[in-house]
Amino acid sequence: MAAISASMVKELRERTGLGMMECKKALVEADGNIDKAIDDLRKSSGMKAAKKAGRTAAEGVVAVKVADDNSYGVMVEVNSETDFVARDDGFLAFVSQVADKAFAEKQTDAAALAASMEDARQALVQKIGENINVRRVELVEAPVVAAYVHSNNRISVLAALTGGDAEVAKDVAMHVAAVNPQVVKPEDMPEEVVAKEKEIFVAQARESGKPEEIIEKMISGRINKFLSEASLVNQPFVKDPEVKVGKLVKDAGGDVQSFTRFEVGEGIEKEEVDFAAEVAAQVGAAS
Repeated sequence: MAAISASMVKELRERTGLGMMECKKALVEADGNIDKAIDDLRKSSGMKAAKKAGRTAAEGVVAVKVADDNSYGVMVEVNSETDFVARDDGFLAFVSQVADKAFAEKQTDAAALAASMEDARQALVQKIGENINVRRVELVEAPVVAAYVHSNNRISVLAALTGGDAEVAKDVAMHVAAVNPQVVKPEDMPEEVVAKEKEIFVAQARESGKPEEIIEKMISGRINKFLSEASLVNQPFVKDPEVKVGKLVKDAGGDVQSFTRFEVGEGIEKEEVDFAAEVAAQVGAAS
């Protein structure tokens, strides 16, 4: 059997990012062959990654890439289990690779994108010890596309305009990140959302005891106010409240075509952990 030197362990650690004991064990089993040890570790990493796959990954970051001519952009969300890992250089490098691939392929299928990155994902899971998930991807194409990513890398927006310029589109994206409108224009609001709001307003108005004709006017007024406040084009621009977003874009020679906003973890049901119960269970198991 080949002697396992400290330099061999060091090299394997640098090439895999794994712990010293795990690297030494792999080298012993591979009879000192570093390349074989790496192959063996990659094979075993699949099992280790699978064990972590059931854990909730609701932290992470978003990333955006926009074409130089602003004709299209892609946005991805990649999740980790903890915010600590979301700041890890290795994790961020993986996210960048995911975004690059989505951008180059104009990818719209998150499952296909994730599958194409599976080897790299499993290697990262093996290295950091957390579940990693390529959750979603969005492709936006329009005459003018621009992006905004908040400084914490947890909120990103792609804004699409029919005209104007990239600077205005970026201002719109920043506004969407800050204010989070529901739709572009009032007429875009889903009927079921309007119906639900109307039901609430009707119940509130009935309690006022006012005549029916007054109640109808109250409900109509409140619905119109709701639609206006929830619609991007009717909102006061966050950088200049004297101007509405729709007019800002119109003055630049365009119209808002669409927007897409990602916020890390939105819609993911996080597992609630009772740490006291967990500790008690571990103590009980050890006794």
